Amino acid sequence: MTSTCPRSGQMQVGHIFGSPFDATNCRKRNRRASYHAVKREFMTSSTSYIPATDRILAGVALMLGFCVTAPLLDVAAKLASDSIPVGQITAARFIVQCALMAPFVWIMGLSLRVARGQWPALLLRAVLLLASTFCFIAAIRVMPLADALAIVFVAPFIVLLVGKFYLGEDVGPRRVGAAMVGFVGVLFVIQPSFAAFGAVALFPLGTAVGFAFYILVTRGLSRRMHPVTLQFHTGLIASLLCLPVMILAQGTGAELLDPVWPEGVAWLWLLGVGFFATLSHMMMTYALSLAPSATLAPLQYLELPVATLLGYLVFSDFPNALTLTGIGIIIGAGLYMIHRERVTARQLITERAAPPI
Repeated sequence: MTSTCPRSGQMQVGHIFGSPFDATNCRKRNRRASYHAVKREFMTSSTSYIPATDRILAGVALMLGFCVTAPLLDVAAKLASDSIPVGQITAARFIVQCALMAPFVWIMGLSLRVARGQWPALLLRAVLLLASTFCFIAAIRVMPLADALAIVFVAPFIVLLVGKFYLGEDVGPRRVGAAMVGFVGVLFVIQPSFAAFGAVALFPLGTAVGFAFYILVTRGLSRRMHPVTLQFHTGLIASLLCLPVMILAQGTGAELLDPVWPEGVAWLWLLGVGFFATLSHMMMTYALSLAPSATLAPLQYLELPVATLLGYLVFSDFPNALTLTGIGIIIGAGLYMIHRERVTARQLITERAAPPI
């Protein structure tokens, strides 16, 4: 027979002959249950009770860190491209990322197991990021950092249009209009770049398209995988995809792919590419876990002035008037789109909170 102990709620198994309930054991269990309840409450409050303002400030600080470290990745890649092929720099970016993330996976005790149904999305994510990285490094090898990065900033506009016309998301005409204006800004940037550098100026547009779909794939995976594990698997898959290409390209003379043995400071630039890529992406990931995306989204445009400053200080590159106009249009369209998303979100919250009539 069974009976339930008061307070602890545990099922007590009685004597097979129906002996009376053991009150002494019940009191002991009650004391243990109370102790563990207090312990759980203390542990939960001590780890999760962080003032909302502090969490948001920490998220903002991490996002600002991303805006500073991400252009350092671009600087290191451009410096490495003087003597290292683009394909080899791209491979180094993912190999170093994988090597850096592996200890964190072990220290944090994270599982590397992946559900069978998630492998296609993981592979697609790695391919998209690999292609985006290759295109961007190929572009900044000859283009100023700010010019190339400005074109890449159309990725949010592409995500919005794909969401509306392919995924069926509810996107208003004002945000669609802002995306179109953003594309006009890109034309302002591409036109002088195309005249100066030729078809290479289109590489950042390939980066923008690849990165836009990378964001869409990441949306689904991020709900089911820890960000550290996700970064590790992405780096591992991309590294495994790069290595056969480098082996096959050995000795072919292909300008962008034929690997060489790095010399001197080139090793530092290759390590810097992987280090700053890993650091910046983890900063952005944890920033989004601490602060609302609506708060952080406008801050990402600070990456453009930082890239412009670094491009001027390190490479003596500075955008011309037409390019600066295009950059201004892209930033303005992006900020307006973020504003409209906030307005739409507030309206939805108000409608859901309103009592039924």
